[in-house]
Amino acid sequence: MMEQLNDFIGFLSDLVWGVPLLVLLVGTGIYLTFRLAFLQFRMLPYALKLSFNPKSQDKKSKGDISHFQALTTALAATIGTGNIAGVATAVVLGGPGAVFWMWISALFGMATKYAEAILAVKYREEGADGTMSGGPMYYIEKGLKLKWLAVLFAVFGAIAAFGIGNLVQSNSVASAMESSFNVPFWLTGVVLTVLAGLVILGGIKSIGKVTAYFVPFMALFYVIAGLVLMIQNFDLVPAAVGLIFTDAFTGEAVAGGAIGAVIRWGVARGVFSNEAGLGSAPIAAAAARTDYPGRQALVSMTQVFIDTIVVCSITGIAIVMGNMYASGDLNGADLTAATFEFFLGGAGSMIVAIGLAFFAFSTILGWSYYGEKCFGYLVKGNAVKFYRFAFVLMIFVGAITELSFVWGVADVLNGLMAVPNLIGLLGLSGVVVAETNRFLKVAREEKERARSAS
Repeated sequence: MMEQLNDFIGFLSDLVWGVPLLVLLVGTGIYLTFRLAFLQFRMLPYALKLSFNPKSQDKKSKGDISHFQALTTALAATIGTGNIAGVATAVVLGGPGAVFWMWISALFGMATKYAEAILAVKYREEGADGTMSGGPMYYIEKGLKLKWLAVLFAVFGAIAAFGIGNLVQSNSVASAMESSFNVPFWLTGVVLTVLAGLVILGGIKSIGKVTAYFVPFMALFYVIAGLVLMIQNFDLVPAAVGLIFTDAFTGEAVAGGAIGAVIRWGVARGVFSNEAGLGSAPIAAAAARTDYPGRQALVSMTQVFIDTIVVCSITGIAIVMGNMYASGDLNGADLTAATFEFFLGGAGSMIVAIGLAFFAFSTILGWSYYGEKCFGYLVKGNAVKFYRFAFVLMIFVGAITELSFVWGVADVLNGLMAVPNLIGLLGLSGVVVAETNRFLKVAREEKERARSAS
């Protein structure tokens, strides 16, 4: 019975994440890129300055957390198992060229992420306790006037958070700790539950403060390790990068071997990693202190760049350099760990295990907020507190339970979240353009005043 259920969920996952959704995801990014006149390329330096310059953090406007904290909360949710296991799966099933298509989906996905955030801030609501709530459920209801579609997104989001943002993450950490350090599953579950609970039960301000310190550290830890690997073996880097570009249009996959497989797995795993179009990250963006929606939208846009163009590239290039994917014997996090161990010795596999633990823990923090806000949209009042407690308790369950079925369900729900969100983005693209023009005018005036003052 369980085997049949797994087969059915696998069928649903293939159906949901098939060509139509991938075309819709990338197509929305391409459409928004042209409507916004390639804003993600023109404004990236300014966006990075807004994100990381302490002087650019808004301390006066309404909101719960700073630009930077909103960014790190979203990065906490997206820099996860997809950056380590997802990239490896893409290379095995799609070939080295899948990394190229991950980059392409990310470059267009930056426009999608920008649009999500600008709408999230524009249509957000202030609660009785002074906290902000926003995201696809709000801009679909208030902007498109489609309450039923907004409810559908919130239902998918509230449930999906328990899967992709909780159970499968704690299970990944427990597996990594057991295989690398012989730590019992139950002990990892207890430690994760306690640590995450201390942060999650404090709400978004607590999550924002922790991720502001935690996320930069964990990302730098993994990126520096990957850069050391590449510098020590620099003679292999040009050939690996060259293979990624040439294979993107030929398709030498272990499974499949066709150009369609290369594009499909590259795009699918790219979206799985950076979540552009899924509608999750704008929930965090809506909590930011900002005077204009466009300002926070630019900050949110950098999340895709950091997640995929920087972090995923480290994993992808290293795996292609190692060439261990060609046998097809290893996949997922095991392939990434074996690659790092091949180049860096025993420390390599430990780096991946620790990185996976950091990434998965941060994903739990970010998704706890996403799920809570989706649940809060559906059920008003203090019921949200029960959601927090339930979310924390399920972390332990995930650590000690076999979760192949949950992985499949989480994959399906993630895909289903994207559909109403993309409808909202396309339907409100005119609002995105209008808000962008309004902010760009202000930004130009600010630049002129700064130039005059100097």
